[in-house]
Amino acid sequence: MPAIQYWLWLSSAVAAPKTKKLILTHYDGDPMRAFFAPPGEFAAIEGVNANDLDDLERRDPARADRILAECDRQGITVLSLQDALYPQRLRNIYAPPAVLYVKGRLPDVDNEAAIAVVGTRKATPYGIKMGRRLGYELTRCGGLVVSGLTAGIDSAGAEGALRAGGGCIGVLGTPHECEKGRLAQDVAAVGAVVSEYPPGTAPVNSYFRARNRITAGLSVGVVVVEAPEKSGTRLFAAEAAEQGKELFAVPGNADAENCAGSNAILKEGAKPVTDGWEILCEFEGLFPGKLRRPGKTAPEPDFTPEENAADAPKIRQSPPKKVVDKEKPSDYIDLQTQLKNLNEDQLKIISAITTPQTHVDDIIEKTGLSPARTLAGLTLLQLRGFVRQESGKRFSLKIKIK
Repeated sequence: MPAIQYWLWLSSAVAAPKTKKLILTHYDGDPMRAFFAPPGEFAAIEGVNANDLDDLERRDPARADRILAECDRQGITVLSLQDALYPQRLRNIYAPPAVLYVKGRLPDVDNEAAIAVVGTRKATPYGIKMGRRLGYELTRCGGLVVSGLTAGIDSAGAEGALRAGGGCIGVLGTPHECEKGRLAQDVAAVGAVVSEYPPGTAPVNSYFRARNRITAGLSVGVVVVEAPEKSGTRLFAAEAAEQGKELFAVPGNADAENCAGSNAILKEGAKPVTDGWEILCEFEGLFPGKLRRPGKTAPEPDFTPEENAADAPKIRQSPPKKVVDKEKPSDYIDLQTQLKNLNEDQLKIISAITTPQTHVDDIIEKTGLSPARTLAGLTLLQLRGFVRQESGKRFSLKIKIK
């Protein structure tokens, strides 16, 4: 059978990443040799956990066929360790995934100043605000945000990157079909969402801890925004430190329970930071010409979590008249004067949603934008409260234009 099917066999086996790495190393990085090894030979490999061997010994080639078929159905790209597109940065960790299952388009990670934005799921409004702000600033300054996409700080960092109009890498602790969140879809539309678990894998709680090594492995640095003393974020920081990644943390109130862990990380030597450039300036020499100090341009959006998600932005009812190019539609010009903080793509999208529940294909046709740019614009407009998504890939405005 084709070489990729041996990689899929190894990837899909229910076994610890360390066990898979030991077996792959024993057979000189060739999963085909491992597949055809005599029964019982895996048990003789030093360091292999005997509890991991049962599924590895089930060498069913049909499993790989089922995985490939499901990947094709879900639009998942398969990257094995031997693939040229597999990030070298990730390949260098102690137990890299045998296979990465990718939705979207994975950037050239090795040439990106990728920063993982991490923290507690039970974030305070301040933590959410800082997570979004850092994700935004990292992206605007030329960095790439890596996120676990879980609720709280991780999601906030990804949302900030999307608000800045950039890409992002999301790392799942489940197979793709188990991730139902809208954010993962939005990230895949403009960046990539990756998992080491093939379709059909039964989720296990330990997979979320195993994901830490991948999120850290894709990054050159990790910034902790908010973390209690006993939290998964502290374990993540320990994992990143073992990999030799640079650690950063946002200082928190000394008496705040949600900041006890992040403040402890600062005491242990992490660099205190309050904005994205304070992180990226540490990597200027590694990525010459790619990173840029923020300039004084348009004001940043408001990153404060909405008190009431149903509230729409307040729009001026009587905008001042301006002399405009008569070739542009009047509704476009009116929006341009009222929604001055939106970019041209976002204004085009709003102008295209002329009726409630406008289908995304109609929006793409009316705007003339590419599907990726349209989806990215819709994501940002949803985050800022101008648009809401309906069922069946349809969108409606949440604002009233008078």
